[in-house]
Amino acid sequence: MTMQTTNFIKKRLAQATSRAWSSPVNSISAMMLASALVCTPAMAQQAGSIKGKVTTEVSGISVAGVTVTASSNVMPKPRTVTTKPDGSYNLPALLPGEYTLTFTSADGTVRQTTVEVLLEQASNVNVAFEDTAKDNTEVIYITGSKIVRSGDSSLSNSLSQDVVNKVPTGQDYRDLLAIVPGVQYSEMTTLGPSAGGSGRDNKYGFDGVDVSLPMFGNLASEPSTQDIANVSIDRGGSKAIGFNRSGGLAINTTSKSGTNDFHANVGYIIQPKSFVADKDDADGTKYTDDKTWLSGSVSGPIIKDELFFYGSYYRPVVERANKENARGEVKDYKSVREEYFGKLTWAPTDELLLNLSYRTSDREGKGESVGAFDADSTSEGSTTEQDILTLDGSYLIDDYTTLTFQYYDFKNKGGGRPDNIATGVMPSIGDSLNLSMLDELGLFNVPNLKPDSDVFDNVTAQGLIDQYGYIGDDGQLTGGGSVGYGSTFNNQDFYRKSFEVKLDHEMEWGDMVHNLHVGFQWKENKEILSRLSNGWGAISFLGGENADNFESDVPVYYRATIQQMSLGAAEGSAVPPIVSSSENYNIELNDTIHDGDFTYNIGFMFSNDILYGQGLKENSTNVSGYELAEGHKYKMYEVDFLDMIQPRLGVTWNYSGQDTVFVNFASYNPETSSLARAASWARNSQSTQLVYFDVNGDFIGNTAASGSSGKFFVEDMSPRRTDEITIGATKYLSNDLLVRTHIRQRKAFHPWEDVPNNLRLLGNYQSPFGGVPADIAAKGLYIDNLDAFRDEVGGSSYVIAELDGAENKYYEFSVEGEYIGDRTYLNVSYVWSHYFGNYDQDITSGASDDNLFIGSSNLGDGAGRMLWDGKYGNLNGDKPHVLKAMGYYTTDWNADIGFRFVFQSGDVWEAWDGSLYGYSSSTIRYAEPAGSRREPSHWQLDLNYVQNFNLTEDLVLDFRADVYNVFDNQTGYNYDPYVSNTTFGEPRNLINPRRIQLSVNVAF
Repeated sequence: MTMQTTNFIKKRLAQATSRAWSSPVNSISAMMLASALVCTPAMAQQAGSIKGKVTTEVSGISVAGVTVTASSNVMPKPRTVTTKPDGSYNLPALLPGEYTLTFTSADGTVRQTTVEVLLEQASNVNVAFEDTAKDNTEVIYITGSKIVRSGDSSLSNSLSQDVVNKVPTGQDYRDLLAIVPGVQYSEMTTLGPSAGGSGRDNKYGFDGVDVSLPMFGNLASEPSTQDIANVSIDRGGSKAIGFNRSGGLAINTTSKSGTNDFHANVGYIIQPKSFVADKDDADGTKYTDDKTWLSGSVSGPIIKDELFFYGSYYRPVVERANKENARGEVKDYKSVREEYFGKLTWAPTDELLLNLSYRTSDREGKGESVGAFDADSTSEGSTTEQDILTLDGSYLIDDYTTLTFQYYDFKNKGGGRPDNIATGVMPSIGDSLNLSMLDELGLFNVPNLKPDSDVFDNVTAQGLIDQYGYIGDDGQLTGGGSVGYGSTFNNQDFYRKSFEVKLDHEMEWGDMVHNLHVGFQWKENKEILSRLSNGWGAISFLGGENADNFESDVPVYYRATIQQMSLGAAEGSAVPPIVSSSENYNIELNDTIHDGDFTYNIGFMFSNDILYGQGLKENSTNVSGYELAEGHKYKMYEVDFLDMIQPRLGVTWNYSGQDTVFVNFASYNPETSSLARAASWARNSQSTQLVYFDVNGDFIGNTAASGSSGKFFVEDMSPRRTDEITIGATKYLSNDLLVRTHIRQRKAFHPWEDVPNNLRLLGNYQSPFGGVPADIAAKGLYIDNLDAFRDEVGGSSYVIAELDGAENKYYEFSVEGEYIGDRTYLNVSYVWSHYFGNYDQDITSGASDDNLFIGSSNLGDGAGRMLWDGKYGNLNGDKPHVLKAMGYYTTDWNADIGFRFVFQSGDVWEAWDGSLYGYSSSTIRYAEPAGSRREPSHWQLDLNYVQNFNLTEDLVLDFRADVYNVFDNQTGYNYDPYVSNTTFGEPRNLINPRRIQLSVNVAF
């Protein structure tokens, strides 16, 4: 880092002192206060604010009408307001950065000081005009804290660009979660960390754009951190500001912007496989990936003091030399991503500020999957295309009123695909298989011999082995494995559009000051899913045996498993992709009332969610209310505003100086749901077809493989809800050190799931926990006339319903200390927590670190998977102790040394055994109460060192080394819960080993 980015305290205080205000008549003491009591929340989600008050005890000096101007290199034009009759002022909608505050009094005297504005935080600068001493010596008093912590919630943090750059962070957006105080450390690649609730209910913002994956809630994997300038985090106690419905944590970031000066930089990072320690598994597996990151940026003015630009390029590459398999050489793995970002910041007037940005990223991976006994031609890869268009702005209507808006268009298109295509193969029901080219029709699974079978045709099978087999350990051709090409194109495209507008107004009513906020947001989430087969898909040799209970007078020799969308509908028309969507409407009303030493927050958020499916049309004459209509969009379910009233109430007492005590109540209705697809009738038409052929490859018949169907909803369900109570305090031990502590309770209830309609009537089935409780059994069917509905339009015997008696609780005690010195930054946080209940949304599959359906999972799917089947206990994410620390130090020799440390308890798990319930499948069928076992605790230390060389006045060269997991503590996690597995009770994953990254960066 350059000396131009020395810590903000030098700029905020030392520069303020050096520019001390002078006047022959008056002296001014500048008091910079960062109290959580008397601050206005950031007006725009990508902004901060400055607020304060001018006071005096000198007669004849008016504090009204003083002009206050905030200017910064990140703002094309300054923002100016005048003080009210009581001397107070408010400068909203400021881009985060260093600001010079200029106060111009009625006599024309101009004085300045500096302050830093952080993302979604309000900085406070109060000034006092005082009598001058007899010798006219000016006295400058600077009191209050250097630390600003006042945002849209009572549990908020904001990290400056210095912190993001100077501590070990990583290259991906997900890596930012590791530096969030009080939040668990996780190396899950898809599922987010637990923060008092499900990791699937977290919200992730990138310049205010919701980059969580529609339908699934997890973070989209593509955003990088190289353009991030500031980070803000809300963990709880939210106001009705910012449209926060998260049942977990909400994180937002702002991107870098141009200034009046031209800047450019080029950086390169390497992490060769030799820089990574061996894994602590039984074989001491060596790390095989070579990673590099190339980045660059350029910024500056297009029109000085009016229009700025910023542009960047980012190219991470991962390469791996794949080993030979049983069939010989296989292609090497390679993943290349190219990301471009451009941003314009335009201030056509002093009152109007606009930001327009566009980010596009393309990633392609090849050789990602080749089986140990498969031909190289069967390899599969993936592609991901991400595009984010954002337009936001703020307009100062007057000194007390601000209008802000944002529109964005988010696209994340991706999927898996074969590396090789079966060209010229156009399957159709009734066609025959060309048996002379099975390795060119799709994926052919080479058979094994069945010498003990009287039906299986071993002679024909041997011929196929001779043609497509591989050389085994005995030197003979062997069956098994596959040849040909990967079988399936899985295209899963996600879209999100949003528009929001907010109005903030400050007014006085008697002795109280009201900060009024009104906001409206519309959001549309969409998924377009299509699965196509490569040629005939997957072809298997059945050898004359009966399979799938398919009735045929002719022995079945071959079966092709092919996606319905590759064949068309029964009448010959193309089967459309599954289009699933939802709309969210949110209205927020908030009043922050300042009355002496007390601040009261009264807010309410009203939400309206609509789920849309595909494949039905409304028909009021039918019992079900629908009729079949392939490809037609229909309203599946709606939760209206009156069902989702989310109060946000709080009071803060400024009991001494800047020190506060606060209490908050907040209610959240998480919006993430997979039901727009999981319950859609379009799933009925997207079945996998099993096509059968005789010994000559001639068509015999076909049938649909079993799969999911559309589902009806129980009427008048209560939406998912999380209620939260927070009690806390802040204490400024000095100008440099802030301590915060709080206790918090969260309670989550009313989850929805797909369950068998007759679930409550299963009685006392085989179970170590006793079967259906009597009070639940007495409720009967979820939908009494479901059979009549299905007679009209088909669909599943499962319905979408509230899970009876579902409830989770979370208790938390937290203490956090933050220190900012002249050369030092340090943040230390400790959290004790207990997360328990009977509804675990994060563990609904054997592979939880994945995009799993929310509202349509294995949970609730019959005996052994119900809430009364041992599900009450400690839940995934229950890690009682989490200690985190991070910081940096700037040396005398122009270098920065940073660190990050974490210690946390292990997660919980329990044994799964389906045999206790009479099932062969053990997935989430608990053999003991939830969370009966615990994984080992984990700790690790990350370090970095940055050496800066000023080659010229404007040219800086940086060398950087980051060492992650310095002590190579590869703690095991994600333990195997399947009692039937030989690996039961063993970790399926290890914390990443020690790794070193070296980088060089040139900037001017």
